[in-house]
Amino acid sequence: MKPRRPLLERLYHRYLETEDTAGFVRAVGERYLTCTLARLAAGGSHVSRRAAVLAITFLGDFSHNAVLGRALKDRDRGVRLLADQGIRQLWRRDGSPQQRQKLTRLCRLNQNDQYDAALAAANELIAEAPWLAEAWNQRAIAHFARRRFCEAADDCHQTLELNAYHFGAAVGLAHAYLHLDEPLAALESFRRALALHPDLEDVRGQIARLERTLEGK
Repeated sequence: MKPRRPLLERLYHRYLETEDTAGFVRAVGERYLTCTLARLAAGGSHVSRRAAVLAITFLGDFSHNAVLGRALKDRDRGVRLLADQGIRQLWRRDGSPQQRQKLTRLCRLNQNDQYDAALAAANELIAEAPWLAEAWNQRAIAHFARRRFCEAADDCHQTLELNAYHFGAAVGLAHAYLHLDEPLAALESFRRALALHPDLEDVRGQIARLERTLEGK
């Protein structure tokens, strides 16, 4: 007789069959603490790890950043894909509810290419909550779009100081260094991003091109 699947795996398979996100989140939230999900994300079968990472994406916050950061290097590609999607959401779930609202608005301004307004919003939020890593990252994005590459690099550095798993800031830092004509520093930053997130194939290509260029000098 086949052993029965763990409950979390059964809930995950039901979610895959029904695509009922709300039902999955409700069922998992009623039965599991996020600390238990964090433990399951690091061990057990690949199905359990996928289910736990997906659940943390919906139920977790920035305090679970390291859990999904480690999952980016899981041996299972499905876990890695879910971690990539989830960790980007967790980066915006830090601070008070009001600060999260401000961060959401800031991100939207950058997405809509409203960079001057984004800079003003980022300055205000950083002054209020300088520990919010994503506020620094969003200001870096706005600076970069305005071709203020030194300022963008400084903000990427600060983002990484506050969130060591922020592969996006490492990539942004590398691109800022390229514009500042510092290829060695760019290469180091691209390598840092790839170490955090080994599935960044564009970054892998950038590393290969930079290595060839620097070897030719």
